[in-house]
Amino acid sequence: MFTWTQTITAKVLGVGLLALLMLIPLGQINGLVAERQALRDDATARIAQGWGGAQTIGGLVLAIPTQEQVAVAGTTTTATRMSTEIVLADTLSTTANLTVDKRKYGMYEAPIYVAEVHISGRILPEDVRTFEKASNATWLGNKAELRLLLRDAQGLKDISVTIDGKPRRFASSTDRMGEFSVVSLPVDLAAQGDTPVNFTVVAHIAGTESLRVLPLARSNTVDIKAPWPDPSFAGALLPTSRDVRSDGFAATWHMLDLNRDYGQHWDAGNDKVDTRLAASAFGVDLYQPASVYQQNERAGKYGLLFIALTFVAFFLFEVLKRLRVHPVQYLLVGGAMATFYVLLLALSEQIGFGWAYLSAASAVVLIVGGYAAAVLDTWRAGAMLGGVLALVYAILYGLIGAEQYALLIGAIVLLAVVATLMYLTRRTDWYAYGLPTSTRTTETP
Repeated sequence: MFTWTQTITAKVLGVGLLALLMLIPLGQINGLVAERQALRDDATARIAQGWGGAQTIGGLVLAIPTQEQVAVAGTTTTATRMSTEIVLADTLSTTANLTVDKRKYGMYEAPIYVAEVHISGRILPEDVRTFEKASNATWLGNKAELRLLLRDAQGLKDISVTIDGKPRRFASSTDRMGEFSVVSLPVDLAAQGDTPVNFTVVAHIAGTESLRVLPLARSNTVDIKAPWPDPSFAGALLPTSRDVRSDGFAATWHMLDLNRDYGQHWDAGNDKVDTRLAASAFGVDLYQPASVYQQNERAGKYGLLFIALTFVAFFLFEVLKRLRVHPVQYLLVGGAMATFYVLLLALSEQIGFGWAYLSAASAVVLIVGGYAAAVLDTWRAGAMLGGVLALVYAILYGLIGAEQYALLIGAIVLLAVVATLMYLTRRTDWYAYGLPTSTRTTETP
């Protein structure tokens, strides 16, 4: 007995529902990719914990204790309030040469480096006098200190400093400036007189994935070099010049005090400046282009589309060849294609994304092609569907690799697919499909 479930409309709705049902395993797979990415990030954090994290360096800055008599609320007495005034340098020149390597934690790896950093600059005595005159507090210049700021002091492997040509030595400090650790050395401004404080710092700093510099002067010049072919220039300022090659990069930044949102001096207790200080950093991240998790995530975004295209291919064979394919068989094909993403993720962590993609795609093409040949009872149909699926995976690989042109390529491919479907079904009598044989009209060739 002929029922409405045998109509083409019911079949199309059923296939569409099955395609939407595949969102469940695809969602689980996307969650698995995010979980593995989190494990990789945790491994990177553990590497950084033992080696040195993402580094930010800045300095030297002048820290001057101040004292001021303030009235005690509700009384006629006064009390001495102690604070620290921060004064920045007039000029800073920072050069960093990075030696880069990769460190593994389990099966995960992250780029690490040791940076040989040279910092030179000067602090002007007239700046100190000008800022002191504008203050109501008494500045204790004989108790001042020079501070070097560093995000992760654990990564500091070696450091030397000269002040006015004389070698000095840093000492550890419990003080912090915002989120930055501090090493310091004392300096007597009274003995310095009208002579600028000229300094040179040479440090070897270990870090992971990122190096940034704080613009703690009126005029800041920064040069960073590393044998890394894929730098990502990040932070508050892009380099004024850069040279990126397959064997490494070199970049130069120049920043003025006018380009940042804090001045040449402030009270060390100013929380707003502490926040702005970190936001003003700039530098480079050792970017790993299209990591396996990024590539798996991109592949998953097209999962439903390509499963739907495969269902459409099966549906066309069913319509054009007058065959019958059961919904369970559609589900099995969809399950095989969903398994592709799990296999791709698992293999890409071990052998790299390219080989993993080839292996997973080949396995699914063979499985689906062989299954189609058995279901449709013709090896030709199975070979054709396998070829279509192989083409689909080739297109998907191209979309994953084309970061900037993925949308354009995807739109063209989708238009081509729709045009092909319209061409192949241009003479199909959709009203006749699914009707009993005795009631079908003869199709005009």
